Amino acid sequence: MNREPKQYSSGEVLAPPTERYTILGWLHKNLFSTWYYTLLTLVTLYILYAILKPSLIWIFTQAQWEVVVANLRLFMVGQYPKDQIFRIWLALDLLAFTVGLAWALFLPKERRVGAVLVIIPLLLASLPFISSYSRINWILFAAIGVAGWALGRWQPKKMRRPLIVLMLGYFPILILLISGFEPILKLVKTNYWGGLLLTMLLAVVGITLSFPLGILLALGRQSELPIVKTFSILYIEMVRGVPLVTILFMAQLMLPLFLPPGMKIDNVLRAMAGMVLFAAAYMAENVRGGLQAIPKGQHEAAWALGLNGFQTMFYIILPQALRNVIPVIVGQFIALFKDTSLVAIVGLLDLLGIASTVLAQPEFIGRQREVYLFIALIYWVFSYAMSYASRRLEVALGVGER
Repeated sequence: MNREPKQYSSGEVLAPPTERYTILGWLHKNLFSTWYYTLLTLVTLYILYAILKPSLIWIFTQAQWEVVVANLRLFMVGQYPKDQIFRIWLALDLLAFTVGLAWALFLPKERRVGAVLVIIPLLLASLPFISSYSRINWILFAAIGVAGWALGRWQPKKMRRPLIVLMLGYFPILILLISGFEPILKLVKTNYWGGLLLTMLLAVVGITLSFPLGILLALGRQSELPIVKTFSILYIEMVRGVPLVTILFMAQLMLPLFLPPGMKIDNVLRAMAGMVLFAAAYMAENVRGGLQAIPKGQHEAAWALGLNGFQTMFYIILPQALRNVIPVIVGQFIALFKDTSLVAIVGLLDLLGIASTVLAQPEFIGRQREVYLFIALIYWVFSYAMSYASRRLEVALGVGER
């Protein structure tokens, strides 16, 4: 019996046709559609096989990961006092609550945030070689994140202001928790900070402070005031012409020579200052590129609406400029995160500095491959996370679309 074709009314909106492929259809379309695509695919598969096979054999059967397991706490927090590690967990729990609130209020449809906030901590808690204390804290981290999400869904209007306060005040609270403030929390000197803790602090401080400083320098370079413009140009060009390691050495060795007698600046603070000043110069050039990409018609339209110079820049021009250079800015953030490894040269025990300490232990001499592969994995995870967040932000803002 023949089926009659479906009749559509004239006012009914038809969905656009969609292409659906089976796995074999997708493989044929993307990898084996022509003879040269097929050849390129086969050559690539052979190269991957030749590289991955010995690598995987070494990772799962020959590598001795005891060097990482035995020194895991050292890799994570350095020589931070064991009886004070609860303060780091408090900072992480506050971060989980803040992210949970932000997830509920700003990104309710982003399920990937839930994966990061819940699934990854639970996977870390299931690792067989971590301590029971860490396992409990990772489970608590996931629970607090879910609690923040539930509170945001329950009271979305009332929780917006507390979320903004948490986001603005999280970094000062983090520093107070880690460094301590007597008589409530015991002071922990910065020479005990190390490992991933120090790496993340250096990166967060560098990213947080270099961004607004870079914007000011970019605006100063375009200023009509000769003194401001000249200072901005000289600063940017001088700093960009010097390697970061040179600035770190100057901050560690030469800065004390210019300080008044009896005045001393902590080594970690010197490194932070050097990284902020260095990154700000590159950030200024990135922002300046975005400012120059804005057509002159935007300025004229703002003036036609009666906006003054300040309002035109901060409400019309600067948001568009920053939107245009999001990929470049995030690339600068990733580069700064990886550049934190240079502080090991000036004696700070970040991840790379801790690696040298671990490899000096008699029982782990010759385990460079295991240690450096573990550190490379940490750097890759955080760099990929920033890159992924950048791509999602570009999609949300429509960067590159007309």
